[in-house]
Amino acid sequence: MITREPRYFPPPTDWRGKMGRQVLTTLRDAGRAMLLLAESVWSLRYMMVRRSRQEILQQMVAGGIRSLGVITVVATFTGMILALQTGIEMRRFGQEVYIGGAVMVSMLREMGPFMTGLILAASVGSAIAAQMGTMVVSEEIAALELMSINPIRFLVMPRLVAMAVMTPLLSFYSCIMGVVGGGVVGMTQLGVPWSAYIDNATRFAENKDLFVGMFKAFLFGIIIVITACHQGFATTQGAVGVGNATRRTVILSFLAILIVGYFVTRLFYV
Repeated sequence: MITREPRYFPPPTDWRGKMGRQVLTTLRDAGRAMLLLAESVWSLRYMMVRRSRQEILQQMVAGGIRSLGVITVVATFTGMILALQTGIEMRRFGQEVYIGGAVMVSMLREMGPFMTGLILAASVGSAIAAQMGTMVVSEEIAALELMSINPIRFLVMPRLVAMAVMTPLLSFYSCIMGVVGGGVVGMTQLGVPWSAYIDNATRFAENKDLFVGMFKAFLFGIIIVITACHQGFATTQGAVGVGNATRRTVILSFLAILIVGYFVTRLFYV
């Protein structure tokens, strides 16, 4: 059940009560998010139903294709900044020709998935949270449950599938644009020929870098959807609650992306 009556707890009287309340609330929310993820995964067996297929395609367009513009700009300038800052330092040692490898590895391992995750969390995640929250306060979720329609299967599962597919693709695209942007800086400002730049980029990057980066992006997509839907379903207090749910979604998604990204890197590279 998504809809539930709000429970009243008397306010704590001292700092220990406040801290305990915060810890219990955090654990409760984490548990509910994990249950939401588990039920969404269980609902994947319905993803080939016609209505689910249509909704998945719509969410892939809304969350992926419409984000190409901002991802293109951010990824290109990220690659340009990486190439410029790395090239300036490597020029001191006469090694600026190797900036291609530095940019490629940085974009594949970390910057591509990371920047893509932040962009989608701010744009798609906030939109999902606002939509779910509006449906909760307008009692549309309760109406779905009264009609014996599972909101998780109907709303969460298609968005989860769409983001799990589109986030790695967008991350790979951002890596390409970042490498292209770095190559432009290398040619125009550092005197590195395009052929030498691409040769070093492909020489130092490994298949492992690509696979780990795509795995990170896959996890980031799941994190964004589950966080957004959980915060949206927990919305109270009308329009103010929708705004708070949207804000919490962006903050929690950013934090989760940073933490999960670190531990994935720690797992595969150390």
